[in-house]
Amino acid sequence: MKSLLMLLVLSFVLMAPVSAQNQPPLYRQTHKFTLGGEGGWDYITYDPDGNRVFIAHGMSILVVDADSGKQLGTMPANGAHGVALVPAMHRGFYTNGRAGTVTAFDSKTLQPTGDIKVGENPDAIIYDSYANAVVVMHGRSKDVMVIDPESTKVTATIPLGGKLEFAAADHDHVYVNVEDTGEIAVLEAHGWKATARWKLADCEEPSGLAIDESAGHLFTVCGNKKMLVVDTKSGAIVATAATGDGTDAAGYDAALGNAFASNGEGTLSIVHCADGKCALVGNVSTQRGARTMALDGKSHRVFLVTADLGPPAEGQRRPSIVPGTFTLLVYEPAK
Repeated sequence: MKSLLMLLVLSFVLMAPVSAQNQPPLYRQTHKFTLGGEGGWDYITYDPDGNRVFIAHGMSILVVDADSGKQLGTMPANGAHGVALVPAMHRGFYTNGRAGTVTAFDSKTLQPTGDIKVGENPDAIIYDSYANAVVVMHGRSKDVMVIDPESTKVTATIPLGGKLEFAAADHDHVYVNVEDTGEIAVLEAHGWKATARWKLADCEEPSGLAIDESAGHLFTVCGNKKMLVVDTKSGAIVATAATGDGTDAAGYDAALGNAFASNGEGTLSIVHCADGKCALVGNVSTQRGARTMALDGKSHRVFLVTADLGPPAEGQRRPSIVPGTFTLLVYEPAK
């Protein structure tokens, strides 16, 4: 009887699924570079041509070598938010949220070449390579402005009536998260006009946005710990996945079929898509505050930034930032 009982127990153990704790990590941290300095941070942009990471950090844009973590230069900003690169012109643009301007710069020398007056609180910024346009999202004037990267002139303004967050582009459209209304606004990139607004069911304050052009999927991350997979033609939600708390940025690695959500709680949620289906496959532990990210699609590295966080200052809700601890974290697929 004891032998039979032991056999049954052993069979149950062999047949039971392996616990998440015993599974190898999907991604592992390979580097932790302390960059120092003070102040908060926002978007990160990876430059595949120069193997550099552009980081909006307080009142400057930091430029860091992606392999060594060496700081290659800084550019002054007035409330830094985001960076967009135009590789063919060796030109870049970054948003100054406090000043209401976008600064153009030489991406080789890292020298600013001029400021462009835009709307109120310019935040996210992307380069739409199909339309050859720099697209700026505003938080307070609630509109999108389009900049010709050659002339550095504003060529279009599209009112959207909401607090705008990140955007993504395909061959014909630019998709914009509207945070306070819980929507995605769809812009026609050739006539620069709004053509649709898609309500995101049960998605609070959508922020980060990424795209899989081949499948026609958008990955939008929500403040209520969710990632929605949205069809780019109809706006239909085709999948929903749980994320960690404090989600801010999204990314998509086309070669691996992985979508990411970086979470301020200190996790990186990974959603894998295959055969038209997307599902959460795991959460990787990172560091508290690591809520913004960038991807290198060739090496599959994920870049995150954060700092050591202390208790909130008097009268403040957000945690304080320990000076000198600003850090770049690098993650790669586990072997």
